[in-house]
Amino acid sequence: MNYIGAFVFRNQGNQSAGATFILLGFSEYPDLQVPLFFLFLTIYTISVVGNLGMIVIIRINPKLQTPMYFFLSHLSCVDFYYSTVVTPKLLENLVVEDRNISFTWCIMQFFFACICVVTETFMLAVMAYDHFVAVCNPLLYTVAMSQKLCCFLVASSYSWGIVCFLILTYFLLELSFIGNNIINNFVCEHAAIVAVSCSNPYISQIIILVTATFNEIRSLMIILISYAFIFITVMKMTSTGGHHKAFSTCVSHLTAITIFHGTIVFLYCVPNSKSSWLMVKMAFVFYTVAIPMLNPLIYSLRNKDVKTIIQKLIHAKLLCYKM
Repeated sequence: MNYIGAFVFRNQGNQSAGATFILLGFSEYPDLQVPLFFLFLTIYTISVVGNLGMIVIIRINPKLQTPMYFFLSHLSCVDFYYSTVVTPKLLENLVVEDRNISFTWCIMQFFFACICVVTETFMLAVMAYDHFVAVCNPLLYTVAMSQKLCCFLVASSYSWGIVCFLILTYFLLELSFIGNNIINNFVCEHAAIVAVSCSNPYISQIIILVTATFNEIRSLMIILISYAFIFITVMKMTSTGGHHKAFSTCVSHLTAITIFHGTIVFLYCVPNSKSSWLMVKMAFVFYTVAIPMLNPLIYSLRNKDVKTIIQKLIHAKLLCYKM
C-alpha cells in the first residue's frame, strides 16, 4: 500500500495534493441510516462467511481439487476482497458524521475495487471456457485444463486488472481537485471522482467508457462462443442424463454472469444510466455489496458437490456437539 500511496503522490498535481473527498453515501436519508447499517452489515457478514467458507471447503476437500473449483475459489477470493474494500467504509459512513476521505485513500479504494471488478469479469469468462472444455471434450478435460494453464489464466485475469487500473488512474491523476469535494456515492468510483474535478473530464470519461466496453465485449465474446459450442454439444446428446448433467454444470455460472454483466452494462456502457444518482447508488449497492454475497449462495445452493460437503460438515459438527 505504501507503493500505491507513493505512486499517487508523485503523479497527482499540487492542487490535488491537499484535496479531500466527502462520500455523501445515503446521508440524504437520515431516517434510514440505522436500518441500512444493519442491512449492509448482515449482507457483508453473509458475504464474508460465504466466500471464505467456499475457499476453505474447496481447499480442504480432495474431491474438489479440479480446475472448475480452482477458478471458483479465486472468484470467491475476489468477491471477499471486493466486499471488504467497499462495505466497511460504507458501514462507517452510516454511523459517523465525518465522511471525509483523503485523495490518496480514495485512489487506493479505487485501485482495489478496479482490480477486483476487472479480475471477476475475466474470471467468469475463464470459467465459461472451463465449462466448454468439460462439456465438449470431457475425455481430454484433465489434459486440456492443466494446472499450468489454470494458473496462467488466473494470473492473466489479475494482471489485466492491474493494467486497467494503471491506465484509468493515469488519466484520473491528470485532473485537478481543490479543497473539499462531495462525491455523490458511497464508494470512490471513477465517474463520481471525475464529476467533482476542476478540469475537463472528457478524456478520462472516454477512457473509462472505452475500457469498460472493451472488457465487456472481450469477456462476453469468450462466454458466448463457449456457450454456443456447449449448446450445440448438448443438443447432439441423446441421453436425458447427459442433458441434465450439462445443464446443472452451467446453470450456476450463467446466473452469476447474468447478474454481474447486467449491472456492469447498466453502469458503464449505457450512456443515460448516470441520469439519476439514486439509481446509480442502488446499482452500486447491488454491484459492490450484494453480488459478492450472491455468488457463494448461487454456487453452493446449485452445486450438488458443495451442498453434499456442507451437509457432511454440519452433520459432523452436530455429532461432535452431542458428544
